[in-house]
Amino acid sequence: MISLHHLSVGYGRRFLIEDASAEFVRSRLIALLGRNGAGKSTLLRAVAGLSKPLGGEVVVDGKNILALTPQERARFLAFVNTERVRVENLRCHDVVAMGRAPYTDWIGRLSAEDERIVEESLRLVGMESYINRPMDRMSDGECQRVMIARALAQDTPIILLDEPTSFLDLPNRYELCLLLAQLAHQQQKTIVFSTHELDIALELADDIALIDSPHLYYLPTPKMIGSGHIDRLFTSTNVTFDAQRRRVILS
Repeated sequence: MISLHHLSVGYGRRFLIEDASAEFVRSRLIALLGRNGAGKSTLLRAVAGLSKPLGGEVVVDGKNILALTPQERARFLAFVNTERVRVENLRCHDVVAMGRAPYTDWIGRLSAEDERIVEESLRLVGMESYINRPMDRMSDGECQRVMIARALAQDTPIILLDEPTSFLDLPNRYELCLLLAQLAHQQQKTIVFSTHELDIALELADDIALIDSPHLYYLPTPKMIGSGHIDRLFTSTNVTFDAQRRRVILS
């Protein structure tokens, strides 16, 4: 479980999110929404312990995330960013095996159990037949599934993803978010992902964390839809949010 205790994040003296408190529990898919520049990536980096908040703290399993060593953090949470891996001749197996780094010896030698977890992680994302395929010969959607497999191989209760649907076409965006929902429920993971795909998030996510700077609102999806927060944030002259149909309408 991730707990935000009066958390404030931003740059310098500029607060993007101020005095936010929330608890992200297991077996839930949580969509992080907000307008461009609202602080979605900044919040995810603070939760991952990659940057220091301006105030408050992030607590994971009863411990402040910044008090943990990098190896300890790597056993609590996995972070998938928007970077696309396109290293020539780097196999899917090798990328996913990087997720076992917190558990291997000092030279990174994989045990039989590590190899089993690598194969199982690829199976869970439907990529087991690609285990020896070079990453530079795969589509963006396939690569993103491999990066999620690497996070699964890390064997953490928490997975954070920053814009995982970037660079994907609409069918692949939906399929990827559906995969995240299945992993959260079937593997009992806390999965938090930032996204601009409002329609997909409202259909598939269990909970919504909505940044309306400097506020962070966190509610189960049906309650968030009925709260009016999304209507207020995403309704403008040319855009309307239809709460009943869970759709954004362009006029």
